[in-house]
Amino acid sequence: MNDTQIKTIEQVREFLTGTSSVKFSPCSKEGCYKWIEGILIRLGYRSRGKAEKGLLLDLIEKVSGYSRIQIKRLVKKYLKTGRIKRRQRTLKGFSRKYTEEDIRLLAQTDEMHGNLSGPAIKKICERAWKIFGKTKYERLAGISVSHLYNLRRSATYRNVRAY
Repeated sequence: MNDTQIKTIEQVREFLTGTSSVKFSPCSKEGCYKWIEGILIRLGYRSRGKAEKGLLLDLIEKVSGYSRIQIKRLVKKYLKTGRIKRRQRTLKGFSRKYTEEDIRLLAQTDEMHGNLSGPAIKKICERAWKIFGKTKYERLAGISVSHLYNLRRSATYRNVRAY
């Protein structure tokens, strides 16, 4: 949006009264954050009184489509750091301990032994690795019984064990 003509609080007041029935479409988050920061800097938010700050918040709320509380959070960030920068959350979670191959092996072991209980299958996996030296059972040898049941509910397990 081109809002460079808005330079005073009086122009903000006129803009808000003139656009009461107009709906604005939201922009990208980065674009909105940059626009909000620009408005706060250009109109001198820090040096305004309470009523004028309220008008600026009304303007930002009207144009951005953000809720009042979200705008207050962004303004608080601006007042603290002088910038409004979007923080991306990381999507890295925990790494998987048991692979798809381990789940397939568990399904095959269950099939060979006729669907024994969790503790019995756990013991079979432990013995296969420790006594018989089958390295493919190394990770399954240390599995807890409760996690074994979780793996049995997985899609990979159910695909292997489809009747």
